[in-house]
Amino acid sequence: MDLKPDTQTPLSQVLAGKGRGTDTLSVPPDVTVAAAVEVLNRHLVGSVLVMEGGKLLGIFTERDILRRVVGERRDPATTRVADVMTRDLVVMRPTSSVVDAMRVISEKRIRHVPVVDGSTVVGVVSQGDLNHWLVRNREGQIQDLVDYVTGKYPA
Repeated sequence: MDLKPDTQTPLSQVLAGKGRGTDTLSVPPDVTVAAAVEVLNRHLVGSVLVMEGGKLLGIFTERDILRRVVGERRDPATTRVADVMTRDLVVMRPTSSVVDAMRVISEKRIRHVPVVDGSTVVGVVSQGDLNHWLVRNREGQIQDLVDYVTGKYPA
């Protein structure tokens, strides 16, 4: 019976299990906040990467909208994402573990972390992604234990 701690799972595996394909949502820095919000709403996500020419410049999140757009009474139709995005990025590697990502998310009080391999963005993991990963894997472990106790587990 394999009860490998799922908190040591690499983020590359979490990204592979997200089921949304390998495309990472991004917008260019000169797009308006209103257009970026349309992307967030269309895809039912809380963040979008801000990229130009394959280079990661920042991340635009729901929190940015609340604090830097609504809170500062900026017009979403004319404000550029580059003016309100989060520039001071926290990123992780694909080999980083789930527990490492959870620690960073908790300590930095953020919800979305870009995962980069060198200078290449390979995806974004969110607090929700990590919670979903842990719950799904705990359910499997619980079923394995029940099967083991009831004699149904393969020998």
